[in-house]
Amino acid sequence: MSRLIWSDAIVVVLAVLVAHSVRFGQDDLLMTEPMSEVNYALISAGLVGLWFITLALFRTRSHRVIGAGHGEYQRVVSSTARLFGFIAIIALVFRLDLARGYLAIALPVGLAGLLLSRWLWRKVVARKRARGDFQTSVLVVGGARAVQHMARTFARKDGEGYCVVGVCVPRYSGAPGDVIDVDGREITIYGDEHSVVEALELSGADTVVVTATETLGSEGLHDLVWQLEPLDTDLVVATGVVDVAGPRIEMRPVAGLPLIHVEKPSYHGAKRSGKRIFDLVFASAALVALAPVFAVIALLIKLEDRGPVFYRAERIGLDGEPFGMVKFRSMVTNADKMVHQLLAQNEGAGPLFKMKEDPRVTRVGRVMRRFSIDELPQFLNVIRGEMSVVGPRPPLRREVEAYDGRVKRRLLVRPGVTGLWQVSGRSDLSWDESVRLDLSYVENWSMVSDVLIIGKTVKAVLASEGAY
Repeated sequence: MSRLIWSDAIVVVLAVLVAHSVRFGQDDLLMTEPMSEVNYALISAGLVGLWFITLALFRTRSHRVIGAGHGEYQRVVSSTARLFGFIAIIALVFRLDLARGYLAIALPVGLAGLLLSRWLWRKVVARKRARGDFQTSVLVVGGARAVQHMARTFARKDGEGYCVVGVCVPRYSGAPGDVIDVDGREITIYGDEHSVVEALELSGADTVVVTATETLGSEGLHDLVWQLEPLDTDLVVATGVVDVAGPRIEMRPVAGLPLIHVEKPSYHGAKRSGKRIFDLVFASAALVALAPVFAVIALLIKLEDRGPVFYRAERIGLDGEPFGMVKFRSMVTNADKMVHQLLAQNEGAGPLFKMKEDPRVTRVGRVMRRFSIDELPQFLNVIRGEMSVVGPRPPLRREVEAYDGRVKRRLLVRPGVTGLWQVSGRSDLSWDESVRLDLSYVENWSMVSDVLIIGKTVKAVLASEGAY
């Protein structure tokens, strides 16, 4: 935490100094701007202090947001934007003759520096958490199924630093010391719901997660809150609502009861229009920037076997409508006819067909697939309105025919060139995990999450993880 405070301070001071130097040249900081009674040395010092205080007031360094999710970035952006908005209002009300260019430089430079420093620290924290440092030890109050689900979920997200170290099972009648096996890892049972304080001492946990809310009841939860009050322990109550997060969940007090309201997912209206505009702008810019790459790839494909450059594969899009997804051809020209001969060697999950050493893939195609270059022409599908830049994985017709009612929700939004599946393992994902990620995106998508997924996609593609 102290290192994060120092890095924020350094970024803020440097941003203000850069703004002063660029706006007023190399003049002495104690000089006042000509034709103005404002002393910009004092203004700069005040801005540094206010900026630093605002970052603290908005809890941008809270341990609950550092190192995971986009909440940390949102708080940094929100606090900085509100500070400069407040300064603008004060200048307007009191008619202060502040140099607008000075503030116009300080804001973007400081904000970019803060976001970059947070990103760098996040990488440091993620590496340490992967080695077992900076872990949040969790004691779960709930049944065996809840513990297994939570432990597996935390294991998939080891960079977020949560680890289940113990469990208190409500109405447990066995002997303390029994274990619950989770994929070969044994988690100790410390007793029932009345053994939480003792379990914290024995397990060393610093966070209690309650999943058995119905069993404990309101009085049991209230008693638990008071038991944990003198301890340096966080209490978290799991909602039981899977894969719904972000702005769709809101706590509202009703008749003295703290009720969690889950808003309906938004697939229409202004949000959808905004996403479409973003898609058009991003895809157009990508196609222009990648035009030289397209020319080189097309030439290499032609030189290898003189077959067609592009391959159109049927996929199912928005509302179950089929469309032709455009890709660079990475296989031999008669690849579709060879599928039945290779079904016995299928390594894909569920109805997916995948082979790590597919004999149909050409030499150029193998390189393209490793770095997902064969997917780039899908920006043409984005322009045509058949796909989105970010969305669920585009499914085959035979996959859709195997969908149950819940999985069909993937078809409520356009499939994406990239998505959560692309940045979470790609071809290495199981069928259930792939479906879960797609449904999670459909339930919670936002423009902020889309931008973050695009950034993670670049990293995943360069690392060529799970690509074949």
